[in-house]
Amino acid sequence: MANKKHQEIISMSATDISNSLVQTKMELQKAKFTHAVKGLDKPSVIKDLRKKIARLETETRSREVKNMSESQLSKRSKIRARRAN
Repeated sequence: MANKKHQEIISMSATDISNSLVQTKMELQKAKFTHAVKGLDKPSVIKDLRKKIARLETETRSREVKNMSESQLSKRSKIRARRAN
């Protein structure tokens, strides 16, 4: 089930996602610094930025997996099976 934020990320191109990821990471770094120095009005901004970064990285990884060849996918399955044990 995809929400509005997820739909927006899915519709973005790969370059847009990477640019947004870099920008969001910089925003997170600035927010952490500001919070450490003088405090933020809404500290939940840090949590929201971390979630946005996770969404972007998840979409990037899912696109990588979709573009993998059959041999790479079979190798990945073996690794996942080993981790499960």
